[in-house]
Amino acid sequence: MIEIERKFLVASNAFKSDALRKNNIAQGYLSAHTERTVRVRIKGEKGYLTIKGKSNETGLSRFEWEKDISVEEAKQLLLLCEKGVIEKIRYEIQVGEHLFEVDEFLGENEGLVIAEVELQSESEIFEKPSWLGIEVTQDHRYYNSYLSQNPFTSW
Repeated sequence: MIEIERKFLVASNAFKSDALRKNNIAQGYLSAHTERTVRVRIKGEKGYLTIKGKSNETGLSRFEWEKDISVEEAKQLLLLCEKGVIEKIRYEIQVGEHLFEVDEFLGENEGLVIAEVELQSESEIFEKPSWLGIEVTQDHRYYNSYLSQNPFTSW
């Protein structure tokens, strides 16, 4: 239940032509505390409740627990969330042996595009596609919980 991921800004829209899937996502936070977040998400036709712990010193790893819930339950929980529901389109792109998830943010975070890749270890080597920009893994401003309260368009 430890999530290891790296985050990058995206330098071009070239990833869109390689996308295997794309889904609309709406997500909010019941708790956006730095020590733990409790997230509610609707992704396509599925709902999720996710709890994440604080990132480690490198910013690469943290505890994550996720449970499938119905879309109706997720809609009801979104009504209880703190301000700043995030809307985005998620693209899934296979690059070598890794699946990149690229989020194109909408609404108050429009203009921001972030790619994430999950790894098996913090030192794992992975192929970097040409559209990948600078790494922002350790920059808390690019956490969705931060963006929900401090939208990208207000930076």
